[in-house]
Amino acid sequence: VVTQNIDGLHQAAGSRQVYELHGSILRNYCMDCHTFYDAEYVKNAEGIPRCEKCGGMIKPDVVLYEEGLDPATISEADMLIIGGTSLVVYPAAGFIDYFHGKYLVLINKSETARDVRANLAIAAPIGSVMEKIRV
Repeated sequence: VVTQNIDGLHQAAGSRQVYELHGSILRNYCMDCHTFYDAEYVKNAEGIPRCEKCGGMIKPDVVLYEEGLDPATISEADMLIIGGTSLVVYPAAGFIDYFHGKYLVLINKSETARDVRANLAIAAPIGSVMEKIRV
C-alpha cells in the first residue's frame, strides 16, 4: 500500500508493507540530533516537544507544506496505480515523474493529459472501477 495518510491506519488495519509518502505522526525526531521519539512522548510534552539529549525541537516525521516527497518510495515500485485524480494538483501529479517501474495504471472519471504515459488508462469513476475488482 502506498498512502498519503500520516495516521498509521493502514498498519493498524493489518497492512504489512506500507509506503508512507508523507511520513507518519507516530514517528517524531529531534531536528538537531535526529533522535526518534514516539507519538506518546510528543503528546505528553508540555509546550513545544524538546529532545531529552540535546534540547532540540522535535518534529513529526511527516512531509509538511512545500517540503518534497521522497522519490524513492515511488521509483522502486513495479506497478503504480493512480486513481481518482486529474493529475493536475501536486503531489499526485508528480507521482508519474518519480515512477520508473514497468506498469502505470491511471483511473479517473475523465481522461487526463498524462494518459499517454500509462500502460492502462481507464476513464470512469474510480468507485465503479474498484467495485468490479474481485480478488
